[in-house]
Amino acid sequence: MSHTGTADGWLRAFLDTIRAEQDAATNTLAAYTRDIRLFMEFQQDRTPVESATRADIEAFLSSLEVEGMATATRARRLSALRQFYRFAFVEGFRADDPAALIRGPAKAKRIPGSLDMDEVDALLAAAPTVGRTESDRLRNTCMLQMLYATGLRVTELVSLPVASARGRPRMILIRGKGGRDRMVPLSDDAHTALTAWLNTRDAAEDDLQRGATPSKFLFPSRGKSGHLTRVSFFLTLKQIAIKANLDPAKISPHKLRHAFATHLLQGGADLRAIQMLLGHADISTTEIYTHVLDERLRDLVLEKHPLA
Repeated sequence: MSHTGTADGWLRAFLDTIRAEQDAATNTLAAYTRDIRLFMEFQQDRTPVESATRADIEAFLSSLEVEGMATATRARRLSALRQFYRFAFVEGFRADDPAALIRGPAKAKRIPGSLDMDEVDALLAAAPTVGRTESDRLRNTCMLQMLYATGLRVTELVSLPVASARGRPRMILIRGKGGRDRMVPLSDDAHTALTAWLNTRDAAEDDLQRGATPSKFLFPSRGKSGHLTRVSFFLTLKQIAIKANLDPAKISPHKLRHAFATHLLQGGADLRAIQMLLGHADISTTEIYTHVLDERLRDLVLEKHPLA
């Protein structure tokens, strides 16, 4: 790779590399771009980014803290700069790595917000009533059933290939973060909803004008991506929450993913199995759910101990 000369050139080369080597998703690339460009803006009246020092990066992080930026956000932006400057060093764009020795803010492990069983049941019951057409209602029901039954990330859900749902599968193959594949099982209710949606979806595809290319996605859309977007599903979920008499501000696709993991643990599932189902690369990420185990053990002692 030739020396690109400018910070903008470095950034383009950096993004091209992680796109090729890590199969990085569009959202991941956008996050890297945003974080690194914020540092570029910070450096406009200071040292050029190409020759920025450790002190410059630490000053940037301090400014984020003064602004009240969350610890997790500051840690992510430092991570982006570390990878950016490590790339510049490895490629020979500069002779040192100014970010290598900077210690980031410790990220506290937050207990994720979740939903209780009554709230999930209310959402599942409301889903078949939300949508302009019968097709929309079947699609919404299928998406909600699959999201709760599998713990998929919303991006994984909306971009599912239709091939993964063919043949009445009891398990579906998911391509997750970093290109890692995993298998997730479908519940009976999710399978029923999937079958109903597939019948409607395929009938609509058959009605397309002759010569039109059939969609490869389970939840097709006429948009640029070819499938339903995360934002569209997010807004639909808010409508379902309202129909279920729940606060829409407290309902999100990620809350259903957390509910999936939390309810499995409450039912006695193994943490390692939940790690595999969620697609976490590291068990430490899954350990944020151990508060459920703590509560269950406490209740066990209070209920079963002879001196309780």
